[in-house]
Amino acid sequence: MSKELTDNAYDLNLEMDWFANVLNGRLNFYFDKPGSKEDVLSIFPDDLTRSESFYANFIRENRLNLSERLILILAMIPHIKPQLLDVLWVQNRTTMRGFTEFGGLKGINHSGFIPTGETAAFILAGENLERRFEMTRIFEGNHIFAKQNVLSLAPPQSGEPMLSGALQISREYLNWFVTGIERKPNYNTDFPARLIETELSWDHLVLPSATLEQLEEIRHWIMHGNTLLNDWGMSRNLKPGYTTLFYGLPGTGKTFSACLLGKHCGVDVYKIDLSMIISKYIGETEKNLSRIFDMAENKNWILFFDEADALFGKRSKVEDSHDRYANQEISYLLQRIEDFNGVVILASNLKNNIDAAFLRRFQSVIQFPMPKPAERGRIWKNAFSDKATLEKKVDLDKVAEQHEISGGTIMNVVRTVSLKAISRGDNKILSADMEEAIRREFMKEGRTF
Repeated sequence: MSKELTDNAYDLNLEMDWFANVLNGRLNFYFDKPGSKEDVLSIFPDDLTRSESFYANFIRENRLNLSERLILILAMIPHIKPQLLDVLWVQNRTTMRGFTEFGGLKGINHSGFIPTGETAAFILAGENLERRFEMTRIFEGNHIFAKQNVLSLAPPQSGEPMLSGALQISREYLNWFVTGIERKPNYNTDFPARLIETELSWDHLVLPSATLEQLEEIRHWIMHGNTLLNDWGMSRNLKPGYTTLFYGLPGTGKTFSACLLGKHCGVDVYKIDLSMIISKYIGETEKNLSRIFDMAENKNWILFFDEADALFGKRSKVEDSHDRYANQEISYLLQRIEDFNGVVILASNLKNNIDAAFLRRFQSVIQFPMPKPAERGRIWKNAFSDKATLEKKVDLDKVAEQHEISGGTIMNVVRTVSLKAISRGDNKILSADMEEAIRREFMKEGRTF
């Protein structure tokens, strides 16, 4: 068992015991048991100042007070020790149902008590309205819990009190607190994005020097942006994130460059599935985008929007209500990107397809041109496996000179001819196979060979 797991389990067990004492104290006072006290915050937790668990570090770094710690633990209890809350199922003998002030929900599959904002208010404040009002500030958007997407209240049903929403902890933080390991989000409807990676290095990236210099600027921001904003005090003058447009024909290295930036800087790159983001229903696109950005906030991720024209394209003239809402979506998206503290990369075939309002606010606009003959030659020579041998008639420099194709297309050709060699039972790349594979790629693109 890892040290991280052991440390987290030990500290969380201490916190659960403290929470149980606090809950017991609140219930004793509520039911007028002799010797009970109203101020449950006078019941102190164990000292975790010297602990190195992820949970203890999070408490120290964010200077959580006792109320914030109790709410954080309350959000974790259904996932770690759900039986602690069973006592709140007690029936009110006057009304013959549960106590309204205890809050709580019943799950579909979970048989335990799911705490709500009302549950947190009862434990921390009891019937003290001043403390109750003060407690609600913990669920506001400027609190560390909201800013870092640690926990939140689920939106209540229309017309119902705010505190009736379920108390939810993010899966990422729950995993950190339990295992000490960052959990990679799964591709699903709530987070329609896939982690993209590469095993290749910068040496495999063949681009003009001007393009490479602009990519270097993005790398500088990822590595040193926090120093510029915080240590140099530039956060008052500069936006917290970095947005760039990669434009060029398919296969010119846009996605590959994004992967390399992530690999070189040690950050994750998530490719957004726009087919699951864009909705024909008014307001749904904003909600889908909001989930993406909320999840990515403070994660130091790169968000990569491929074929971004569909979402970031030019705004239409307002001819009906649908056009008006579509333009509102773009305005909303522009604001979310400007407020996002990570890196956003938009990819498009053509620069002119992107709305000018976006381009003016981008930190960089980077062209990925078709490779020139010398660049194509480098790509051809690096593309084949070390186990492959070329037929004498195959002149890669001549092939590079004759055929203006992208790096992605070159790799398609290499895959085809390599598989043909393997299927024949040898490792020789034939000139005839090369010519046929290139012909097919031209036909796919509607070009004359």
